[in-house]
Amino acid sequence: MANNDLILGQSHSLALGQSQTMVLGHNHNLGLTQCHDLDLGTGHDHPLGLGQAHDHYRGLGHTHDHELDLGHNHDQEGGVGHNYRHDNDLTTDKKPDHDDHGLALSENNELDVSESQELDDNLELAAVDNQEMEIDPARDLQQSQALVSLPPVLQVRNSNPSYELAVGQEFPDVKSCRRALRDTAIALHFEMQTIKSDKTRFTAKCESEGCPWRVHAAKLPGVPTFTIRTIHETHTCGGLYHLGHQQASVQWVAHSVEQRLRENPNYKPKEILEEIHRVHGITLSYKQAWRRKERIMAAMRGSFEEGYRLLPQYCEQIKRTNPGSIASVYGNPTDGCFQRLFISFQASIYGFLNACRPLLGLDRTFLKSKYLGTLLLATGFDGDGALFPLAFGVVDEESDNNWMWFLSELHTLLEINTENMPRLTILSDRQKGIVDGVEANFPTAFHGFCMRHLSESFRKEFNNTMLVNLLWEAAHALTVIEFEAKILEIEEISQDAAYWIRRIPPRLWATAYFEGTRFGHLTANIVESLNSWLLEASGLPIIQMMECIRRQLMTWFNERREISMQWTSILVPSAERCVVEAIECARTYQVLRANEAEFEVISQEGTNIVDIRNRCCLCRGWHLHGLPCAHAVAALLSCGQNVHRFTESCFTVATYRKAYSQTIHPIPDKSLWKELSDGDPNANKALEVIIHPPKSLKPPGRPRKKRGRAEDRGRTKRVVHCSRCNQTGHFRTTCAAPI
Repeated sequence: MANNDLILGQSHSLALGQSQTMVLGHNHNLGLTQCHDLDLGTGHDHPLGLGQAHDHYRGLGHTHDHELDLGHNHDQEGGVGHNYRHDNDLTTDKKPDHDDHGLALSENNELDVSESQELDDNLELAAVDNQEMEIDPARDLQQSQALVSLPPVLQVRNSNPSYELAVGQEFPDVKSCRRALRDTAIALHFEMQTIKSDKTRFTAKCESEGCPWRVHAAKLPGVPTFTIRTIHETHTCGGLYHLGHQQASVQWVAHSVEQRLRENPNYKPKEILEEIHRVHGITLSYKQAWRRKERIMAAMRGSFEEGYRLLPQYCEQIKRTNPGSIASVYGNPTDGCFQRLFISFQASIYGFLNACRPLLGLDRTFLKSKYLGTLLLATGFDGDGALFPLAFGVVDEESDNNWMWFLSELHTLLEINTENMPRLTILSDRQKGIVDGVEANFPTAFHGFCMRHLSESFRKEFNNTMLVNLLWEAAHALTVIEFEAKILEIEEISQDAAYWIRRIPPRLWATAYFEGTRFGHLTANIVESLNSWLLEASGLPIIQMMECIRRQLMTWFNERREISMQWTSILVPSAERCVVEAIECARTYQVLRANEAEFEVISQEGTNIVDIRNRCCLCRGWHLHGLPCAHAVAALLSCGQNVHRFTESCFTVATYRKAYSQTIHPIPDKSLWKELSDGDPNANKALEVIIHPPKSLKPPGRPRKKRGRAEDRGRTKRVVHCSRCNQTGHFRTTCAAPI
């Protein structure tokens, strides 16, 4: 060859793909990461200088020519093991206890060949004094193909003083002994094969054929302690030919990350993968990491199946620790599968009936656990406007029948705890099941739309922010004139939007037409307000979920009770601010008195008539919010009345403290339930009730996202039919109905 090139194959390049390794000689790897080619002789001149020194360098340049110097006729035969990293470095550590010699391509692209190395039979380099070297391309292609077919060593066996074993080393029991040997095999990157394992002895050897590593441990007489009797620590194997490890069992991974999961239950499987790979150099699949996490979480919090099985006992514990509370679970009478759960704590019942506004919001959220289900919520509002959860229901699916059942249970708990049922105002998304349930169980209640649901439907239909804002302004309008003015503005922008709004009776959602008292609440907004902790709880087993809810309520009651003790005003802070603002506005109003109760209040906005006996104003603000409006405040101040005496009682600090005066008590750990319930006949009956998980499992994989295209808006949708449950709206493949 003219340029004294070293040529490998006809293509003049040796390319190994992603994570592929070439092995040359004994126990050495040549790892070429993705998309890196080793070109020898493709238009470049690569000389090999072999001198008398112990270190000989062959420069592999990319654009340089090199001369070939042959010194003292050294025959070199090398078994080379190299990892070609992403930064183009080719390195191998030289081990003191072996005759393995590294061939390293340093950052300066120099290839080191030790003087004592000999070329392997697979690659002969004949070097003679003052002669040039050439390798036949056809023969090299055949040899390189044979080299590539050798199994790659992906985990090189190394030494680690932290995992060294010694004769006489003792372990508390056989499990500890096995765990220590497993940790050693994983840390030193070799597979271990168990030969004998029983209560008195444990023997294992290296799984690699011909490797002499072997260990034997035996039990000491009279004690459970195990000790290592004999050990052959020398390995002749090079490592593992795969990225995993047989000893990385579910138990081992669980033990490795258990503490981290206890500290952070939101530790993701992907993070488990990364930690195991970073610490131990082992690659696991996502499914393996997920299964390990599920096993740990099941040991920590109990399994999903156990949660349903213990529900009857849990309900009894609620009633035992919180007397007056309602807790009941219902299963399918045919197969015993879970159907319904209803829980309401006595402290919540007392506070709602005696101190909260007569306003109730209904909402639901879907469970994100292993089994499908829906959490139903009924929530009141305290005097300061905060949510006051009253009752919770868990059902196997959201349906009209389940909403009817939930509202029936809600009516029962209110009826048995008060002589005079308050006339409630109920806010919901007014789906058919809720409407029918409210009419059947609360016939005198005012039932209105939750504006959040209404505005979301409106936004999906028209996707116009200006129209949505005008819709909210129309909902907030206090008078019919203001309401109609906003609807006309919407009609000027879009007649279709105005027609869409007018189809819904305004008495169901507009403040100006609504007959009940909303106290300024246009939305229930329950799930969104509780999402910071409810979202995480909805993925737990059912008892753990209810315990998370109970703990949150218990904390709220205590915190709000303590905070209210520091208030010195007559009204709660939010109501006090409203009254102060009304007093400031009232200073500019002119008041004319008609009699002891009726006043005419003149302002820049117009004239309003106030009746302080009936607590009403022509602007309707006093009636709708429960607090005197600015016109009423002006009238009250003109006749020397105390404004605070004319507010609804639910806004006073005394009533607020009454709302949180009761305590939600903790529930003991499930391991103590049987002991604490001895002799209780109800508890014994609960033990006899068997509740199985619902039949509907959560579908595997990532939930599908529904993305609507702009061109599909307004288009008539085709009605689809399910051949599995005979319902419309979905296909058989997406059917979530119980089997």
